[in-house]
Amino acid sequence: MHFVVCIKQVPETSEITIDPKTNILIREGVKSIINPYDMYAIEEALRLRERMGGKVTSVTMGPPQAESALREAISMGVNDAILISDPIFAGSDTWATSYTLAMALRKIADYSLILCGKQAADGDTAQVGPGIAAHLNLPQITFVRRIDEISPELIVAERLLDEGVEVLEGPLPCVITVVKEINKPRIPSLKNILAARKAVITHWHAADIACDDTRLGLDGSPTKVVKIFNPPARDKGELLIGEPEDMVKTLVEKIKDMVIAART
Repeated sequence: MHFVVCIKQVPETSEITIDPKTNILIREGVKSIINPYDMYAIEEALRLRERMGGKVTSVTMGPPQAESALREAISMGVNDAILISDPIFAGSDTWATSYTLAMALRKIADYSLILCGKQAADGDTAQVGPGIAAHLNLPQITFVRRIDEISPELIVAERLLDEGVEVLEGPLPCVITVVKEINKPRIPSLKNILAARKAVITHWHAADIACDDTRLGLDGSPTKVVKIFNPPARDKGELLIGEPEDMVKTLVEKIKDMVIAART
C-alpha cells in the first residue's frame, strides 16, 4: 500500500505578521517547523506501513526552504519526499493549495490513502484536506482519532465530534485528516537524522504536474484577504476578595451596572 502524507511548513511562533500591502503571511526571518497536526499524520502513515506494508511518501507545497520539513519527515521514517515549489504558487489560498496538491497526487497516481493534519497552525481553516478530496473526487473522513480497520479496499475510522465519536467506513483510496488524539509522534534517531540530510528530494514545478496557471497563486485564489487588524486589547480584570456570599453580591451589582450602562 502507498500512504501519502501532505504536510506544511509553518512559522514556529504565535507572533505571525502579515504584509499590509499584499495581505500575505511574512515568512522571512521566522524559524519554521512542520505543522504540528501534520506530525500526527506522518506518524499514523508510518504505523500503517508497519501494519500493512508498502511505503510512505511525504508531499509539501512551499518555498525552497520547505525542503527542511521533508528531511525531518524522512528522519522519522518516510520513504520518499516531494517538494512542489514555484514562484507562481505565492499567495495561494486553501482552494488553490488543495488544487496544487491534488495535481501532484494525480501525478503520483498509485496512492492508497492520503493523510493530512486536521488544520494548519498558521491558518486554522481545516480546508486543505477536504479540498484535496473534492479536487480528486475521493471520499473523506475528517478529524480521525483512530483507525479501527484498514485493508487495500476499505477503511473504518473513528471521527472525533464535539460530543462523542462517529464510526465511518469508506472505500480506498480515501482522504483522511487526523487529530492529535490519534497517536504520539516518534522521535527520530540520530542515524536517521544524518541519513535524512543526504536523502534525495524530488522537486516539481507547476509545469511538472500539469497545473492550470489560472488556478494558482494569488490571482487564482477565489478568496481574498481584504483587511487585517489586531483585536483590541482586553481591559485589565478585577480581582474580588472576601467571603463567597459577599463576592457574589458584588459581582451581581457590577453586572447590573454594566447592563444599565449599555442600555443608556
